[in-house]
Amino acid sequence: MNKLPEQPVSLWRERPTQTFPALEEDLDTEVCVIGGGIAGVSTAFMLARRGFQVVLVEADRMGAGTTGWTTAKITSQHGLKYADLIDQVGVDNARLYYDANEDAISWIERMTRKLNIDCNFERQNAYLYADTEAGMTQLEREAEAYLKLELDGGMVEKEAFDGTKRRMLAMYDQAQFHPVCFLAKLLRYLEVENMPVFEQSRAVDIKRGKRPQVLMENGSVVMADHVVMATHYPFKDLQALFVARLHVERSYSVAFRLNTKAPEGMYLNVESPKRSIRRAFDTDGRELLLIGGEGHTSGQKVNTLENYKKLHQFGLDHFDTAAVPYRWASQDVFTLDGLPYAGPVNPGKDDVFVATGFAKWGMTNGVAAAQIIADRITEKRNEYAPLYTPSRFRPGKEMKHAVKENMDVAMEFVRGKLDRGKSKKVEDLDFNEGAVVNVNGKRAGAYKDEHGHVTIVDTTCTHLGCELYWNNGDRSWDCPCHGSRFNTDGDVLEGPAVKPLDQIKEE
Repeated sequence: MNKLPEQPVSLWRERPTQTFPALEEDLDTEVCVIGGGIAGVSTAFMLARRGFQVVLVEADRMGAGTTGWTTAKITSQHGLKYADLIDQVGVDNARLYYDANEDAISWIERMTRKLNIDCNFERQNAYLYADTEAGMTQLEREAEAYLKLELDGGMVEKEAFDGTKRRMLAMYDQAQFHPVCFLAKLLRYLEVENMPVFEQSRAVDIKRGKRPQVLMENGSVVMADHVVMATHYPFKDLQALFVARLHVERSYSVAFRLNTKAPEGMYLNVESPKRSIRRAFDTDGRELLLIGGEGHTSGQKVNTLENYKKLHQFGLDHFDTAAVPYRWASQDVFTLDGLPYAGPVNPGKDDVFVATGFAKWGMTNGVAAAQIIADRITEKRNEYAPLYTPSRFRPGKEMKHAVKENMDVAMEFVRGKLDRGKSKKVEDLDFNEGAVVNVNGKRAGAYKDEHGHVTIVDTTCTHLGCELYWNNGDRSWDCPCHGSRFNTDGDVLEGPAVKPLDQIKEE
């Protein structure tokens, strides 16, 4: 009963939601929003409510991306964030970041009430805690930032999730919810307003002209006045150098059913590896405990099953567990300075917009980004827009991060090209195992399913040519350079790649 599930399954994707058709014809609209997650759906919803004609397209199913694999905390407490922000962008901008996220929480709550959304929305306090003296020093520094910024929170001494009494840094009146159920009601509004919504419709390019055109995988074209890339990692760079300014991390979640009541509140430690803890509810309304963490750069760890096992063991050690019904992983995109990008891709051009770089806090930052973009398109002032502008660049620390990020990518590129896949032979694969192999004298990726059928794919990422590695915890081929992921047949699971991998036959 307390074993990890064999396959990754997200709690948020268990409840059935509506389906939408694939786009099969050319369309002309005012706004084309690409991406069916919290940022894309919220943007489409906000613009539709303001009277704009919107077309929403998603490569997979609505909510199937990071929004469907998140921990779904709706909080402005983003780890040890505000002390660093004060040093980096000053007191006023650090406070603006907090206000932007608080406004996002309030918007989600208002929409939940206004549309009567059954998404288990509930207000909860959020807590940061430390396990070491060094961590407590960091916590106290962050508490000083709370005081300086006059945030709604501070140091408290109370019983923690594990029954021990601790000094923790509280942020009051935060929230949590079921993200896919929330999106489902926003999508229902779009349906009622006759705003076209399409699934299984992958955008592969954006062409600029008098008006931008979105080119779809099947050859269809969407012409629009404005295009919004809310695709997690932007699939079209448009000379914005996103590949040099973004990096991707993967983190993990395990859901437990307990023999006792789950603790109130949302918890996160300040040390690494991370432990994110909160309660949730399954499709039958039964209480669960979610434990997340164990993050790392995407594609740069092969034995990811170990990450699930560590979270699983943490749950067994600290709680009276009865069962483990779910486990899943998600990817998060980070910017150089830790602040999201939301707005026009290029300064002075309001034709193509981007929403990305939410780090691990996409529920609030995704809504904040949607508000910024919707306001820009409707020519309404938004006080948070300058802070989130995608064209910003701050010399010094950002340059150092950019150099390091690009050196990491270059090293991974070279490492992959030198790896010839000689350690494993196709015939030696176990059931449900994948590995880099040598086929026809070239590096390839082989996977044997539970029936013994073997699928071999070219392991060169179709984005920028880095070599992929097998992810055993989620059974996918992952890129260590920019985070693209492919399933065992070579189909794209997550971008920025838009083209599938070629399948290979042994000669």
